[in-house]
Amino acid sequence: MRTHRTPRKAAALALGAALLSLLTAAPAGADDEGLPTVTPTSETPALYDDEAGGNSDADDPAIWRNAADPDRSLVIATAKEGGLRVYGLDARLVQSLPAPRPPAEDDAPGRFNNVDLVTGLRTSAGRADVAVVSDRGNDRLRIYRIDPSKPGAPLTDITDPAAVPVFSADQAEINDQRTAYGLATWQDKATGRSYALVSQRERTRLALVELTPTAGGTVGYRKVRTLDLPASFRLPDGTTWSPCAEPGELPQVEGMVVDPATGTLYAGQEDVGIWRLRADLTDKPVLVEKVREYGVPGVYDESTEECTAGADPGFGGERLTADVEGLTLFQESDGDGYLFASSQGDNTFALYDREVSEDNEYEGGFRVGAASATLDGSEECDGAAVLNAPLGSRYPNGLLVVQDGHETPEVSDGEGGTRTATGFKFVDLGDVVDAADL
Repeated sequence: MRTHRTPRKAAALALGAALLSLLTAAPAGADDEGLPTVTPTSETPALYDDEAGGNSDADDPAIWRNAADPDRSLVIATAKEGGLRVYGLDARLVQSLPAPRPPAEDDAPGRFNNVDLVTGLRTSAGRADVAVVSDRGNDRLRIYRIDPSKPGAPLTDITDPAAVPVFSADQAEINDQRTAYGLATWQDKATGRSYALVSQRERTRLALVELTPTAGGTVGYRKVRTLDLPASFRLPDGTTWSPCAEPGELPQVEGMVVDPATGTLYAGQEDVGIWRLRADLTDKPVLVEKVREYGVPGVYDESTEECTAGADPGFGGERLTADVEGLTLFQESDGDGYLFASSQGDNTFALYDREVSEDNEYEGGFRVGAASATLDGSEECDGAAVLNAPLGSRYPNGLLVVQDGHETPEVSDGEGGTRTATGFKFVDLGDVVDAADL
């Protein structure tokens, strides 16, 4: 979550600034850390997080490949209270779907946080490709059928109206917004069943949710099990550490992805690092990478609603500056590939070996920098999606889509300030492969 900073988020960025001199978008080549810079080929129209813009805030993308006509593939992306956006490969808007209205005037409105895809989901009307969305505002999942025969409106909501909250017992709990947050889909090869892994906002809990078709053609879901990641950690010096946060908040997970070949879930705990565990949530999680700020003490000041960082004890990682976000998987046909992770605090992307046998070894990184004065790069990236497959004439080498938390050029709000603008950048995957030497 990029806008409206929480104390936890502000503290993470402050710690990152203390540990590392943050870099602005670098020119083509390598930055001061030796990371290459790639540039986008196009960008989506800006989304504005204000009343005039429908409180729209770009967050998380997914790439759907039209196997019959790859040139007509789609990018499906969340826009928080602005709902869901569907773009063509030219980054132009194809369809806009609103988030649900609040049940009552004082209730939380729908707020779409993360999106992922399921190919060939079993429904009573036959197999379907669907987009699954976490509705943080209503603590529910929403499911949309993707129909390429409807080029102007390819997505249709097929959510079971009887779908229940994922984590909340009632509307009062939903309004507290400790609700469905991060999301990744998974299809169990052994059973053919389809699932979503869902994280809970401001908590460490993960839920495994099975997608269940109804006789009427809609799709619901049922919660199978949950798992709680740690909220505090034993450090090498014998002390116990928890990331600084507003009282009552725990270190949450947002970015998640499942490796379909092995059923391995990678989950980014924003101020902690990347966890690896079975997608069915039946084993012990392994922390395979830490953020630089791991172990740095902080004190929350209620008067300023900010955290003050203490001295760095040196227990953190070397690759990621909090928050860790935007996990996505670059898959190769021979089983090789890479886990991409957005290092939100320093505007970089880290790459890790996909193979568990290699202990997800770090393989390098890159930045998405500005292509021109009007086509900027990606800053404070929240979500990312990569697809290593031909996408017609425009992207024959595949596509990387990344969220940009600071869309430029800035637009005046008419009151002496600027409108909060976000969007998505489209990057030729061939450029990433060449620059990062993948």
